Amino acid sequence: MAHPEALGDSNAPVHGIVIAKAARTAIVQGFVGSLMMVAGSVGVGWLASSSALIRTPLFIVARTSPVGVIVCTVMLCLGALLLLRSWLRIAQRIGGWNPSSRPVLRRALWMWALPMIFSLPLFSRDAYAYIGQGRLMEQGLNPYTNGISALSNYFSLGPDKLWTEAPTPYGPLWLWIEQGAVWVSASVPELALIPFRLAALAGVILLAVYVPRLAALHGVNPERAFWLGVLNPVLLINFIASAHNDSLMLGLVVAGLYFASVKRPVLGILLITASIAIKPITLIALPFAGLLWAGSRAGWGRRMLCWTATLGLSMGLLAAAGLVNGLGFGWLGALQTPGAVWSWYAPVGLLAHLAGLVVGLFGGPGVPVTDVIQTAGTAVSALAIVWLAVRTPGRGIGMPAPLAQESEFNKTVLRRMAWAFAAVVVLAPVIQPWYMVWLLVFFTVTGIADGAQLRTVFYLTAFFTLIALTDQLSVFQWIPIEVVRGVAIAIGVSFIAYLVFFDKKTHVLFRPRRGILKLRLKPKS
Repeated sequence: MAHPEALGDSNAPVHGIVIAKAARTAIVQGFVGSLMMVAGSVGVGWLASSSALIRTPLFIVARTSPVGVIVCTVMLCLGALLLLRSWLRIAQRIGGWNPSSRPVLRRALWMWALPMIFSLPLFSRDAYAYIGQGRLMEQGLNPYTNGISALSNYFSLGPDKLWTEAPTPYGPLWLWIEQGAVWVSASVPELALIPFRLAALAGVILLAVYVPRLAALHGVNPERAFWLGVLNPVLLINFIASAHNDSLMLGLVVAGLYFASVKRPVLGILLITASIAIKPITLIALPFAGLLWAGSRAGWGRRMLCWTATLGLSMGLLAAAGLVNGLGFGWLGALQTPGAVWSWYAPVGLLAHLAGLVVGLFGGPGVPVTDVIQTAGTAVSALAIVWLAVRTPGRGIGMPAPLAQESEFNKTVLRRMAWAFAAVVVLAPVIQPWYMVWLLVFFTVTGIADGAQLRTVFYLTAFFTLIALTDQLSVFQWIPIEVVRGVAIAIGVSFIAYLVFFDKKTHVLFRPRRGILKLRLKPKS
């Protein structure tokens, strides 16, 4: 298939129209799926018990009757799975990655994401924890030492019980956003959710802008990177539908890495620091940003100088923020809060708890064994970060021209950073579906090859979509959660099995040596 560059400027618009028509079905299918998720959220999305919506007829029928809950669950699951299929199909329908496909991909993003903004929070009630933490700030309580249970009537806010006693693991910028959301909403839960939705949307917009740009710097096709990293349904579900602050965190760090890569290091470090001030996990990016600042020809002296300047600038800004809010670096002590839980598909979490269980069955110290294994995983991941930062190549990359050498160096630095984040995620006791999105974006901007690498992304996307659908559904206690979750599992497993084995259009994507089928799009004369 000829690309617009080959067709010439006069044919490029025509080619773009052909691509738009070919992709229309996939885009509309994803839009319908997104609308179905919004409808399903009425019955199984998360609501605070103090919400006035619970007492309206529509929500009463959808949330208090078994039939209503099951119908909403079916719509939610089918909607998310249609979105997954649409994401797979749009690549096939476009038929190639070139500038003509860019408007089509952007249209898909808006049509798939915008309906989710109007859903109730799905698959997570972290947004309600944000409201509680904002109230802690508003009442002058330290969220780094107080859980939400320090508030009166905290249970009516709707947070997960994990957060009722746990300290806040977020940075000062996010605390201010939480406090502002509570202030502008007068503590009305539905209104307080709006700023978090807008923050999540801002993060997705940052990713839509800077993922293609960062990919292009490394010789990676920007349109393909947009599809793979930004349009991915796991990203849209967890960032837009769930309203996680990871969206803004990731958008800021990717923007910061872009500016660090184009030799605007101070702006890059400011943006990365803003990301750290959302969720401190992006501290991992700092040593790699320092390497980008140092450049490919830097010796150890310049590297140390750039590392020191990077750390000093970032920590200085965070110290200033801590001075303003009076909480200092309190977030450092709360970094282990997410580690208080574990997931069965996290290798370290599973190993640690199985080992602890076995030791406990024989009368041994089961809990200490679990703690030791989890601590060992954390220690190994920290060592991996240091090794990857120190071992990143500098001079002697062997590229023929300085510009090419710098580009290859930057790509190598960010690839090593992606592996550093991967080490932290894989060696953690808990892996949340949105953690996959971090890794997807970081690996996407440095290149995910067709074949085994791309198929891995397909399988992981399907798996974490299924995990989201079956993990956290809001169901009243008198309705059997086992039945509702069983319906979600049955639909999810059946639909994904259909995509992988029986769907004539998509099953080829999951087979070795087949790749994405490309339509032969011919511009009309």
